Amino acid sequence: MNKPLVAALASLLISGAVAAPAAATPAAAQAVTFAGTVSLSNCSGSVIRFPASEDDDPALVMSNGHCLESGFPAPGEVVVDRPSSRTFGLLNSSGTRVATLRASKIAYATMTDTDVSLYQLTTTYAQIRSAYGISALTLNDTHPLAGTAITVVSGYWKRTYSCTVDGFVYRLKEGDWTWKDSVRYTSGCDTVGGTSGSPVLDTATGRVVAVNNTGNEDGGRCTVNNPCEVDANGAVTVRQGINYAQETYQIPACFGLDSKLDLSRSGCVLPKP
Repeated sequence: MNKPLVAALASLLISGAVAAPAAATPAAAQAVTFAGTVSLSNCSGSVIRFPASEDDDPALVMSNGHCLESGFPAPGEVVVDRPSSRTFGLLNSSGTRVATLRASKIAYATMTDTDVSLYQLTTTYAQIRSAYGISALTLNDTHPLAGTAITVVSGYWKRTYSCTVDGFVYRLKEGDWTWKDSVRYTSGCDTVGGTSGSPVLDTATGRVVAVNNTGNEDGGRCTVNNPCEVDANGAVTVRQGINYAQETYQIPACFGLDSKLDLSRSGCVLPKP
C-alpha cells in the first residue's frame, strides 16, 4: 500500500533515505487544482459527490480502507455506518487549508475487492460551498479507459502526480488482500506514502475515476507494499516501481437520497458485510 504517513516515514528512516516526497512530476493541466481535496492525519482524501447528489445531502469524504483510524480492515471485512468523529483538513485551489470538516460516521469501508473508505460529514455540500467557495469532486459513474490522462492529487503532501492509465489488472494481490480490476499507472505517477486515498482525476474532465492506494516498492512478490498482478489464468507479474489505484465508478449505484448507503440497490456491486 502507499503506506499511511507514519509507516512510510519509518520505512524511509530505516533504509537511510530522506523522508521527503518524490521528485516533482510534470505539471498537471490547469483545470486540476487542490480544491475539494482533504488531508487526513495519515493519508489523503477528497470531498466527493455522485452525479445525482443534491446540494442539501450530507457531504462525503473518500479515502482508502487502509487509512481508517481503527487500522486495516481484515480480508472479507466490510464496515458500514460506524460512528466516527474524524476530522479532515479542507484545501482550496492553491492547497491552503481553509477549514476543518468533521465526520458523523464511516458510511462504508473495506479492503476486499477494493480499498475505499467513505465518511459522512456533519455538513452538506451546500454548506461547504457557501462557507468556503469549494465544490465537491464528482465521481464518474462509467469505467475508466486505458490511455486516459490522469492526475493524482494528494491533500496530505499538497502535490500532484500526472501520468496516464496504463491498463487494468484482473486481480491485484498484496499480502492478505486482493483487489479486482485495479488501475495501473504509467511510471509518471510515482506516488509515495501519505498519498493513499488521493483522488485520481481524469485530467480533461476533472471527474474522479479512481482512488490511489498502492505500489510495488521493492520488487517483492505479492507481499505488503509489493503488490503483484494476477491474470485470469493465475499468472503472476511483478512490476517494481509501478503504482495502482482502485476504480470508483461502481460506488454511486450504492447510494441513494441524502447520501444514504443502500447495498441492496440495483447495480450495487460493492462487497456486503
